[in-house]
Amino acid sequence: MADSATELAEQPPLCKTNGTNNPTPEQLVAKAIAPVKAEFLRPPPPSRTNQNDTVIPNSDAKAASQSIVSKEKKSKRQLKRERREEKKSALNLCPELAKTEDVNSCRYGDKCRFSHDLEAFKAQKPDDIEGKCPFINGEGKACPYGLACRFYSTHENGVKGDASNTRKQSSEVNGLNKDVQKLLWKNRFKFPKADAILKSLGLMGPSNSRVKRQNDDEVDNASVNDSHAASENGCGKLATDAADKLECPSEVLTEDNADAVTDEIRPLKKAKSDVDEKCCSGEEANGASVPEKDSEDSFKETESDAVNNGALTEPDGSLKTHPREKKLIDFKGKLYLAPLTTVGNLPFRRLCKLLGADITCGEMAMCTNLLQGQASEWALLRRHSSEDLFGVQICGAYSDTVARTVELIDQECTVDFIDINMGCPIDIVVSKGAGSCLLTKPMRMKSIIHAASSTVDTPITVKVRTGYFEGKNRIDSLIADISNWGTNAVTIHGRSRQQRYSKLADWEYIYHCAKKAPESFQVLGNGDIFSYTDWNKHKSDCPELSSCMIARGALIKPWLFTEIKEQRHWDIRSGERLDILKDYVHFGLEHWGSDTKGIETTRHFLLEWLSYTCRYIPVGLLDVIPQRINWRPPSYYGRDDLETLMASDSAADWIRISEMLLGKVPEGFTFAPKHKSNAYDRAENG
Repeated sequence: MADSATELAEQPPLCKTNGTNNPTPEQLVAKAIAPVKAEFLRPPPPSRTNQNDTVIPNSDAKAASQSIVSKEKKSKRQLKRERREEKKSALNLCPELAKTEDVNSCRYGDKCRFSHDLEAFKAQKPDDIEGKCPFINGEGKACPYGLACRFYSTHENGVKGDASNTRKQSSEVNGLNKDVQKLLWKNRFKFPKADAILKSLGLMGPSNSRVKRQNDDEVDNASVNDSHAASENGCGKLATDAADKLECPSEVLTEDNADAVTDEIRPLKKAKSDVDEKCCSGEEANGASVPEKDSEDSFKETESDAVNNGALTEPDGSLKTHPREKKLIDFKGKLYLAPLTTVGNLPFRRLCKLLGADITCGEMAMCTNLLQGQASEWALLRRHSSEDLFGVQICGAYSDTVARTVELIDQECTVDFIDINMGCPIDIVVSKGAGSCLLTKPMRMKSIIHAASSTVDTPITVKVRTGYFEGKNRIDSLIADISNWGTNAVTIHGRSRQQRYSKLADWEYIYHCAKKAPESFQVLGNGDIFSYTDWNKHKSDCPELSSCMIARGALIKPWLFTEIKEQRHWDIRSGERLDILKDYVHFGLEHWGSDTKGIETTRHFLLEWLSYTCRYIPVGLLDVIPQRINWRPPSYYGRDDLETLMASDSAADWIRISEMLLGKVPEGFTFAPKHKSNAYDRAENG
């Protein structure tokens, strides 16, 4: 996907040495090297490793490699046991005990998974961090982390925590309800609208019939982890890097039905009935089973109601007009922050809203994981109160999966639009038939968009690339169809899937697509916007464009939104940039918590973000402005020590910046950026 932070290419800085034959700024720009003023240039730094600049001797390399391999071979059971033992350690104090500091406050007593040893916790607790607790705002509210808070010394009058004072109570929404999660875990959640629409469109093949599913043995999984045993399902072990949240389906498609939408074999959900409403209220917890006959009758009634309400389409598959007018989202002229994997988390979106973004969108979430009730995936749907125009992005390979997901989101979340990613280039996503793979299957694209837009009233948008293979663009031939299938808008990233992030985006092709689109259909462009002049050029060159999506530009300099609104090149100083980092850390602690776990989670995402901000070159240091996104910076000095530190591409220096904001890192701490360089020349990319 165009905005995936995990796929951004690492560009090593090119160093320009001083000499009598220095190239001119124009020559440097022609070679995509940033023309930094001569007085700021410096010799190249020595080569570094990622974390602590430590080189492993050759004699120890084999032993280190064997050590890494041995760690990777730990079984799931062993890892689970280690996690339980870690929770029992003195550093993991019971949350209830931390709030009240009363050993009798925990209702689980000796059965509690966490430690109840107050004295041992106090003895091993790391030193408090300088600064003020993010939850103490002068309104008399107590910190929900109590004694575990790393700002405990700043708590007012030693006020104890209150169990009713949750950290996300007023500012964040779209949390996953525990009762709903249990139903998803046990495959008992009902999808009446989606199932009725899929049936009317002929997208529920005979292998997916409800009678067949009800006669099958019901899988009753106690947890998400237990519901995915790759060896039993015949799926290989998945990569855990950029798409570590993508899970294998519980049934494997065969060659004969891999491309047949109507004959897919995948775990499906049941339509929600009144019986399950009772389960949510408590009968489920007591082991009450759902009568099969009642469930079948409930589905028939729901389907009948849906037909009577006009929500279904005609039997021939044509889209029937919904009696209620569809909601519309106006993207025209608005600054749209792209969904950014890993870095586009809620604190970062809050920061961009503060700096001028109009529209925000959550990180890409996999439909299969949402339908399985994975808490980590549902966290990607969370919305802050400051996000007044907010959407979520989902990714799925099949119409039934996507339709059920949009119904689930529409029922459980508050969102303004749902974006379907049909351009993600990540190998693990494409290999499952989702993301950019859909660009080669227009009929499957149609069925997914058609089913999703027919299921909910929430506006549906689509994100695509120009095509799968470079030189074989195809979106221009599909743009009118995408509009007719039921979408409100389409965002076109001006690169092919094969191209990934190499070369500049093809904005001429984006203009061509926008001009071919129906007049009422909104087309947004995406790719390489890094200054207000880039924004102005695209808007003036193609008035048919509704707006432009900003992705990598926001990662490297989030104040880009301010520059566009104020129409200026902001020569931001290092102190101002540090204040922006402080705001991000504050938002991160509010979101992830002010205890040790929250501190280190905030640090991790801060370091991921710093791996992009180091690419920014201050305006005052350039011979030619504005900076282009593809320029490789030479080694240079900043105007002060902090600006020089922020320009470093060394992870050790990023860690130093994090310590300025979050205190010392734990002993043995290491960090390597999650994103990897692009794979343009790999065989699987054509």
